[in-house]
Amino acid sequence: MVMKLPYLGSCLFLVFFSLVSIVASGSGKGLPILSFDEGYNQLFGDDNLVIHRDGKAVHLSLNERTGSGFVSQDLYLHGYFSASIKLPADYTAGVVVAFYMSNGDMFEKNHDEIDFEFLGNIRGKNWRIQTNIYGNGSTSAGREERYDLWFDPADDFHHYTILWTASHIIFYVDNIPIREFKRTAEMGGDFPSKPMSLYATIWDGSDWATNGGKYRVNYKYAPYVAEFSDLVLHGCAVDPIEFSSKRCDGTQSWEQLTTSITPSQRSKMDSFRRKHMTYSYCYDQTRYKVAPPECVINPREAERLKKFDPVTFGGGRRHHGKRHHHMRASRSEADSI
Repeated sequence: MVMKLPYLGSCLFLVFFSLVSIVASGSGKGLPILSFDEGYNQLFGDDNLVIHRDGKAVHLSLNERTGSGFVSQDLYLHGYFSASIKLPADYTAGVVVAFYMSNGDMFEKNHDEIDFEFLGNIRGKNWRIQTNIYGNGSTSAGREERYDLWFDPADDFHHYTILWTASHIIFYVDNIPIREFKRTAEMGGDFPSKPMSLYATIWDGSDWATNGGKYRVNYKYAPYVAEFSDLVLHGCAVDPIEFSSKRCDGTQSWEQLTTSITPSQRSKMDSFRRKHMTYSYCYDQTRYKVAPPECVINPREAERLKKFDPVTFGGGRRHHGKRHHHMRASRSEADSI
């Protein structure tokens, strides 16, 4: 059953007109950066969370004792949420760093979630990114996508953004849209529609994160430290009791934000997905004989994934020859995405 939220007032549909092009581009330039004390609380981890630069940066670490995490002080119904993140280096198999939105603490059986998950790897292989979306507790129908990157996310800070409106969700990496998810009537209540908090965590995901659990966290390399900075919370803050609006940033429709992806941005998104996407539930023929109704099948994506994994994406037999992995690309490769 989909919970109907009380009317939150006109500010749910408002954002600064001058910010429409900024937020739609994914850059977030000009949006206020909150210090840790202004916008967040520690979630767990005791002294594994360390605040730097007068609250403008946060380090989360994982060791044998515990991981760590923080959560926004407010709930939000739609908005723009971003951070610059530098991931741990060297051997990181089994390590999971997550930057995500959820209301699982309030809606245990019908929660919503929008995820960036960073999955560690063995030495010599880069981190991978997974995005996922749940609505109304639809965890059994996870909408995962997984990607390689054109850079090493442990070398430097890179910018990751979630843009969430009533009809769209867009994930950005370094201001390049990598995934656009549109609400459809066929989804019913499976699109995230209830207020959520923003979370950032690091934890031990040895059972599944790297090659299905084949490679586990090795605490010889601990502590694993993920660095966060440039934290942006820009949206409609909601009272956790009344679900009425506490504060809304702006004076123009959030819905206008998602219609402003430029042709250049869309071209870069298409190129990124063709070159770097390694999994999408929409093409997984072992899970779905018919693609879920919200999926828009791109023949070029389908062909690439079929070659990448003919069993999962094409119904064929797996070839056991050596798979050739491309060398780590330089940051300048982003221009060709």
